[in-house]
Amino acid sequence: MMMHAYGMDAREFLPFILPLMGKYEFYLPHFRGFGAAKDIELTQFDFVHQYAEDIDTVIEHICLRRHVESLPVAAISMGALVMWSYFERFGTARVSRYLNIDQSPVIHNQPDWQGGLFGDRQKERFAVFQEIVDRTLPYAHVEHFTHLPFSLKRHVTDVERLFSLLSVSRPRSKAVVQALTHQNDHKLAFYNHQTWQHKMRCLQAYLAIPYDFRAVIENVTIPVVSLIGGQSKLYDPNWQQEITCMLPNARDVILPRSGHAVPMDEPIGFHKVLKKFCENDLRVATKKRLSKVAFLGDAAKFKS
Repeated sequence: MMMHAYGMDAREFLPFILPLMGKYEFYLPHFRGFGAAKDIELTQFDFVHQYAEDIDTVIEHICLRRHVESLPVAAISMGALVMWSYFERFGTARVSRYLNIDQSPVIHNQPDWQGGLFGDRQKERFAVFQEIVDRTLPYAHVEHFTHLPFSLKRHVTDVERLFSLLSVSRPRSKAVVQALTHQNDHKLAFYNHQTWQHKMRCLQAYLAIPYDFRAVIENVTIPVVSLIGGQSKLYDPNWQQEITCMLPNARDVILPRSGHAVPMDEPIGFHKVLKKFCENDLRVATKKRLSKVAFLGDAAKFKS
């Protein structure tokens, strides 16, 4: 099972898994509010907590349906944060091994941990996000993005572009982001941004809730591979490696030229790591081979 990032559509994984589908099956769930599940609303402010509950339901369903005890999971960014919440609440019995893609279990910096989101630039970056949350809150009841004041629409899309640009490192990736996110005035006036309210709600929770799942690390004894973007501006690679050292049975794979959005910056490298993860060809610190792939199910989505 593969879990997507904030603002990502799980189907963006398809180019990477299609060459592997002759040998493996994959589940690509969408989190509430995104992709094929964009019409399914959150019922809790703590969206990470609710997503973890949803993932537990999905994993239990897969295991029962396919008659397996556990399955491998790969997760990137927000999806990986959800997995840390899942491990805290439900343990690791249903996960045979885990591929963590450029994500720390800590969002807000702490006196003893400066490896949170945006690292030493967290305060200034969070101030930008808090401003956009505050500006959009009075319009939370507005159903259509097209009905927002033009200046607010421009601010929302500018902040989203900023986040996307911070997520990539390679010049070609930045060029793609610029091309995909550019909205001239005429286009922006008619732009139907279907997930803007949900994204703002998630962002509000990110800023308000001090997510810190370090306490569960010692209990995650399954094999873990941490795939790290060596140029990540969202989560400092050195602090990510600290997490790997804290895990009982883990190893790093660092793609030195990649930013946070590993599949975009290093598509070939990402595919190679994913392929080896599926093949059980990634060794961990215990020197014990990972168990053979039992299952990576077919496409699915959350129901509610």
